[in-house]
Amino acid sequence: AEHDALLRTIARAGTALYCVSRHFDDPALPRALGAQLGLHRLDANWLADEDGVSHITVGDAQDGEGRGGFIPYTDRAIRWHTDGYYQPAERRIRGMILHCVRPAHSGGETGLLDHELAYLALRDESPVLVRALMAPEAMTIPARMDDQGVARAAQSGPVFSRDDAGHLHMRYTARSRSIEWKDDPPTRAAVPRLAALLDGGSPWVLRATLAAGEGLVGHNLLHERSAFIDATVTITITRTP
Repeated sequence: AEHDALLRTIARAGTALYCVSRHFDDPALPRALGAQLGLHRLDANWLADEDGVSHITVGDAQDGEGRGGFIPYTDRAIRWHTDGYYQPAERRIRGMILHCVRPAHSGGETGLLDHELAYLALRDESPVLVRALMAPEAMTIPARMDDQGVARAAQSGPVFSRDDAGHLHMRYTARSRSIEWKDDPPTRAAVPRLAALLDGGSPWVLRATLAAGEGLVGHNLLHERSAFIDATVTITITRTP
């Protein structure tokens, strides 16, 4: 019954808030929740743990894995993005779970915006804006290099796209470095309009500061995280059905 209620909420709002009171630090919990909701394929990023789960803690940039050199593993704010924006279309991230084990002393607020609402707002302003962001090479994430060479190839693609079933997907990051936008007038107009929508206090933005045992599960919505004080442990799982 509980998982049916979650599915109904996700269908209506794009995401659902859940809370567990016991064993909330069990790393198997979010994986089991995802499986109950039909999320069976976990897409692990290169900094994920062996089980494919990303434990978001403040890291040391000088440690062996260098996690502290990447903003998610710091106490700094993370700007608006969708998960997997650097991946090709065949590895679209369609669902995500954010599960909190220990909240920060202060800060660490999560902002969420349904990408379908962002699409509609831009389309209502001007269809030219969404057409520009649906271009095949609208946004390019340059290659990531490591000591061995190219660790991840450059990835170009649209911001908004639809799959074969007609479902709207979004790949986006508000990063200002290591990103290349298509250099034409429609794209140059669309990018700041989208940024203004996200940063302008849209009434559709949902905000939540998760407590221990609380989490968010749903579609791969636009999300951001405010800066925080004191380490917070958040397990992040991204899956595709």
